[in-house]
Amino acid sequence: MSVKTYRKQEQEPASSEVTEVAPGVLRLQLPVSMPGLGHVNCYALVDSNGAALVDPGLPGEESWSALVDRLGQAGIPLRRVHTTVVTHSHPDHYGGSHQLREETGTELLAHAAFISSPAADDANADIDLELLELDAEALVELWKAKLADRGSTPWGTRREPPPDEAIRLFIQSNVEGQVPRFRVPEPTIRVAEGDPVRLAGRDWFAVHTPGHTVDHLCLWDPTEGVLLSGDHVLPTITPHIAGSTDIDDPLAAFFESLARVGAFEGVKVCLPAHGHPFTDLRGRTDSIRRHHVERLDILRAAAAALGDAPVEAYMKELFSERAWGDMAASETFAHLEHLRVIGEAESSRDGDGLLLYRPAGPDPAHPGRDR
Repeated sequence: MSVKTYRKQEQEPASSEVTEVAPGVLRLQLPVSMPGLGHVNCYALVDSNGAALVDPGLPGEESWSALVDRLGQAGIPLRRVHTTVVTHSHPDHYGGSHQLREETGTELLAHAAFISSPAADDANADIDLELLELDAEALVELWKAKLADRGSTPWGTRREPPPDEAIRLFIQSNVEGQVPRFRVPEPTIRVAEGDPVRLAGRDWFAVHTPGHTVDHLCLWDPTEGVLLSGDHVLPTITPHIAGSTDIDDPLAAFFESLARVGAFEGVKVCLPAHGHPFTDLRGRTDSIRRHHVERLDILRAAAAALGDAPVEAYMKELFSERAWGDMAASETFAHLEHLRVIGEAESSRDGDGLLLYRPAGPDPAHPGRDR
């Protein structure tokens, strides 16, 4: 019987094995079915009062059953989960927090900047159980129509709806039992840069690491040399850099965040939200930065050839066709905005509101005149 191999660690399906990856820290893998991901690591930080859970996975029965099973293996009764820590506002990280709060009354800890997803909240607010009288495809089309009302992206195109399967999961999770499990939760504890958090019997410190999201939180344990890195630093894939944020230059913010965690002294293990724990944190942060510097070089070359061009045209230079879409455009936009902020690109809008980018500096067709 052949064993399937995966090109990236983060694609591997969730194992049921529970392992201790640092003193008082257990790794529980929960199933995730998303492009490029097969699991999310939920970490149980055990202390005399029970346990805190970091990133309790997606909403829904499959993930919840796996979580309860892993906790049982670890000898942690559900009632002894006292805190949920969410590294950032993506559903594969916060999704299980609603049910945990309902079942155990846990505190929910996140960064002070933790935000909800307007698209999910707006769509969820109007879901009515009477809609169940519609067939599944009609529900999907109705939800897509709601998303179409969200307006344009920052670069001037209409927003794309998520895949139909994601919409079906969202609808199912929100109408079953009338519990809005996909709605982003409201933290009961918000922390800022440098705040201490007592977990696993020792102090961890909040590290704000914007880039992947504006509200991304890592936790640093200098006593044992452990970094809980969420999606900020992953072992074999580079996290998506979201251009659709209130940050003027999200790529610069990401570079600064990478440099800060990469400079930590005494790191013994980095615990990512996907993939396996690893030890060479500095080497990995340097590798991720190089990846994005190479992408900036690709865009510089594309700008010289394209001249005035929309984000979509640059996206097609940066990504293979199978990746084209709003996520790829958002990351392209983040890189183009970085070039604009550092003075290497200029932008303007055409008559339809579409954002166009071009190299900064003199126009070679008209010497002595700026573009």
